[in-house]
Amino acid sequence: MVDYVVKLTRDATKVAPEDHDRLRAAGFDDQGILQITLIASWFNYINRVADSLGVGRP
Repeated sequence: MVDYVVKLTRDATKVAPEDHDRLRAAGFDDQGILQITLIASWFNYINRVADSLGVGRP
């Protein structure tokens, strides 16, 4: 799962069906894969928004 999230974070266009197959082989179903994708994407998004607005910087 961590490898998938790292790949998603670095360049989501590189995520391929094979990545989903690996998650399924690790025991995740389609709903789990969707949840992993949505949560990781949301954190990526909100962190970029916060970083661009200087949230948390002195």
